[in-house]
Amino acid sequence: MLGFQVGVLQKPPFLLNLASQIRRAYRSPFAKAPLRLFSATNSMANSAKKTEVDGAKKNENEQLEDSGKKLSIEDLEKKKKKEEKAREKELKKQKALEKAAKLQAQKAANPQKKSERKNVKRGEEEENPEEFIDPGTPFGEKKRMSRQMAKQYSPGAVEKSWYSWWEKSGFFVADARSSKPPFVIVLPPPNVTGALHIGHALTAAVEDTIIRWRRMSGFNTLWVPGVDHAGIATQVVVEKKIMRERQLTRHDIGREKFVSEVWNWKDKYGGTILQQLRCLGASLDWSRECFTMDEKRSKAVTEAFVRLYKEGLIYRDLRLVNWDCVLRTAISDIEVDYIEIKERTPLKVPGYERPVDFGVLTSFAYPLEGELGEIVVATTRVETMLGDTAIAIHPDDPRYSHLHGKFAVHPFNGRKLPIVCDAILVDPKFGTGAVKDRETHSPFITLQITPAHDPNDFEVGKRHNLEFVNIFTDDGKINSNGGSEFAGMLRFTAREAVTEALQKKGLYRGAKNNEMRLGLCSRTNDVVEPLIKPQWYVSCSTLGRQALDAVMDEENRKMEIIPKQYSADWRRWLESIRDWCISRQLWWGHRVPAWYVTLEDDELKELGVYNDHWVVARNGEEAQEEAAQKYKGKKFHLSQDPDVLDTWFSSGLFPLSVFGWPENTEDLKAFYPTSVLETGHDILFFWVARMVMLGMKLGGDVPFRKVYLHPMIRDAHGRKMSKSLGNVIDPLEVINGVSLEGLHKRLEEGNLDPKELSVAKEGQVKDFPNGIAECGADALRFALIAYTAQSDRINLDILRVVGYRQWCNKLWNAVRFALSRLGDDYVAPTDVNTDVLPFSCQWILSVLNKAISKTILSLESYDFSDAASTVYSWWQYQLCDVFIEAIKPFFAGNDPKFESARSLARDTLWLCLDNGLRLLHPFMPYVTEELWQRLPSSKDSTRIESIMICEYPSIVERWTNERVEYEMDLLDSAVKSLRSLANERRERRPAFALCRSDAVSEIIGNHQLEIITLANLSSLKVINENDAAPVGCAVSVINENLSVYLELQGALSPEAELEKIRKKMDDIRK
Repeated sequence: MLGFQVGVLQKPPFLLNLASQIRRAYRSPFAKAPLRLFSATNSMANSAKKTEVDGAKKNENEQLEDSGKKLSIEDLEKKKKKEEKAREKELKKQKALEKAAKLQAQKAANPQKKSERKNVKRGEEEENPEEFIDPGTPFGEKKRMSRQMAKQYSPGAVEKSWYSWWEKSGFFVADARSSKPPFVIVLPPPNVTGALHIGHALTAAVEDTIIRWRRMSGFNTLWVPGVDHAGIATQVVVEKKIMRERQLTRHDIGREKFVSEVWNWKDKYGGTILQQLRCLGASLDWSRECFTMDEKRSKAVTEAFVRLYKEGLIYRDLRLVNWDCVLRTAISDIEVDYIEIKERTPLKVPGYERPVDFGVLTSFAYPLEGELGEIVVATTRVETMLGDTAIAIHPDDPRYSHLHGKFAVHPFNGRKLPIVCDAILVDPKFGTGAVKDRETHSPFITLQITPAHDPNDFEVGKRHNLEFVNIFTDDGKINSNGGSEFAGMLRFTAREAVTEALQKKGLYRGAKNNEMRLGLCSRTNDVVEPLIKPQWYVSCSTLGRQALDAVMDEENRKMEIIPKQYSADWRRWLESIRDWCISRQLWWGHRVPAWYVTLEDDELKELGVYNDHWVVARNGEEAQEEAAQKYKGKKFHLSQDPDVLDTWFSSGLFPLSVFGWPENTEDLKAFYPTSVLETGHDILFFWVARMVMLGMKLGGDVPFRKVYLHPMIRDAHGRKMSKSLGNVIDPLEVINGVSLEGLHKRLEEGNLDPKELSVAKEGQVKDFPNGIAECGADALRFALIAYTAQSDRINLDILRVVGYRQWCNKLWNAVRFALSRLGDDYVAPTDVNTDVLPFSCQWILSVLNKAISKTILSLESYDFSDAASTVYSWWQYQLCDVFIEAIKPFFAGNDPKFESARSLARDTLWLCLDNGLRLLHPFMPYVTEELWQRLPSSKDSTRIESIMICEYPSIVERWTNERVEYEMDLLDSAVKSLRSLANERRERRPAFALCRSDAVSEIIGNHQLEIITLANLSSLKVINENDAAPVGCAVSVINENLSVYLELQGALSPEAELEKIRKKMDDIRK
């Protein structure tokens, strides 16, 4: 029976009947059980209670039947009443217009301002609006704040000027010679082409929270900023710029001039994102800012390549790569986006006027040598048959045993294709001795082998020593190896031509829909082509094993991954790791430090034709010496490899190179390895694993002790953010606010086609009908931190950010109220004696202790959402909702009996504000700095310059008081029950507390003032079981020892209640 509530029967019966009918007919799935009703008697031990309740139920049922009949009559009168209401509304409107005209006339006769009249009425002095406005602050100086706190929180005003002062004051700078323990984070370097997106905002919010907390906790914190040169992305941007402005390609202007153009672009536009990070309050050490292609980082990249090559860990080989025919370069796996195709699907491909069909399985026949008939194969890429060099069957398949050692004949070039037996690739369980192709997942009759254009076929070619025939040029056309009939055709044009040619030769056997997975380049949207190319590789078997053990070796674990679930991914990837292709056919990037030696007596003079003619060196002079030593007495010519290194290679060295490696710098000795890496789980292998491999090999240790992987951000509906959907969120638009028209304008400035633009705009209208309100950086940061509880993905709803902006306003007003109670001459204490504090003061300090403890534990365990929730809950539900309200009676007038309590409450309030703002600061740096700067200083202490270099709050053991917390929990339950019984009625009413034990009676009796204040009562009387039950009251049972009553008699208007119920029924029926 705990917590059951009982109402009064003084409410007219017809109101009860209507209310009951609504509850029965339209019960909400979230509704609580209905209140039980009874008629209070003069004795609490009434033995006839059950009989009365049963009688009341019977009477109620009879009345419900009568009311059901009356409802139909009321429905008939509904139209008439609506007409009457309309007439009344029109009459009211007319009266309002007349009143407005009178007021206008009075205003003309007496033009006194409303604010002036308000002040005169209150007898206050006239307010000067300028006192509430911050004066201008010169850039880099400490913010000059208004004399009076603004009455409303404005993120734009609050977040202005603080950052430039923090930065100029050197608060972000770490000292390599400090005796403090180091705590180091390296910012994942954003692309130099990049603009701030919501993923960057999440990274900045999490990392800055960690760094500010550790800085306040006494660590020598270093957060290193940097920018990645982003080889492909930057080259694409500059190529488009040159084409747009001058109608030239990079090949038209040449490599040297093109690279110069990229550097000019980088100096002018690059690094914008780092400036934008300042808006978020990111406390990065800008004195150590670096760029992956600056002189020091370039030296590190060259040194790493040379060392790894000399140890045999870097080598050159001819292998298949992901090739982009638009960029004319190999691309990494992370730059390939895969789409699932269920059936024949036309897709737009760069360079083609008409869409290209995918999801089609084409079958055709190869004639067998010696007039043995034909053998049928099937493929989704029929154009690659021009490069077929074999046909594979399973050695144990009896259906094809007669073809062992035989040949098929290529219909277009006469090439003899050996029929090879391959038990690894071909599985007879599928179809007629067929395989499951990596693309189609469909059964084939047998398998054509194209070693130069398919990863699986490449392995077959090596196993059977087949010929590797490349049929594509770098820009995706058929080369001379494809035959004169098709040479020069684009690959997908050749697809149609080959099909037609097969039909003419009578070898075409049909086509059907086929499910497949198609790889597209994320940069160009081009269909990725497997292509055989000579490339530089890093051998990863040994390095990968070391990186795997660093996480999985329980006896000697060097690194921890958080959340732990991603350790399984770490194991899966590194146990099956392949060698890493690190060369790219680009012009922008770190040039491969390798030179090809062309000997005077070489028969073939093409670059790279002899794989053993390479020397690797740090510069040209060293390469000359290496070649002279290698080819003594021979004449030669050196040519540096035109390729550049994969961007992931330089970024994989970042934790080392930012500290000056390979030089043994002070920074390297002080700050490597770093403390934690924070990044997205999507690049755990592509970046994190490679940093660990290179760090352990070249730096002698893992590059970081912990890896925290944040969730990936999606929109409020769980969709991936996409420009074409219009759901991409720009953090700066959330910080500063933007209209719907502004959102549309951003889309129009992009490169969406008209149809995509229309869809995107519709999405914006649906999600942001009124645009995005100005929220400020603090609210955005706090929302993103709170969202990290969703460990895999974040479904970001901007309304939640708006909610935290509103909470900032509550925080602002709470501090504003508190400062008004402290007074202008208040001097803060260094400490308080908790034994003499009022009850509510003892309680708030005790729960503050718990909030501090839980926040620190959550931060230490990287549970940022729980930490943010703890701080929020203390401010919202304990300080603002309870403590500030509970101490208001102390400040209501100058009652002498509250003089001591008033003074002690001031001291406690100051302690709460000081500790609470410092507790919140890592999450919300701007508003906490502003509010903390307005706090009075404590006695006998020099004021610290900024909150960000104050100590983070720690537990004060003498503040903890379990007894007080227990008693306040009981009071809180009573207050909440009384508020519930009041049902939003604002007038103060008498209440009674029925205490069934002496201990509870003593607690309630000692704290009547707190209950009266918090529950908004006119009085509170403590009664026991021997007292008469209060009449005309609603009651709530809190526990076996306590019930509370709230007097409601006279509070109900039958007409008003009936009107409310009827409106509710109308709303439900709609």
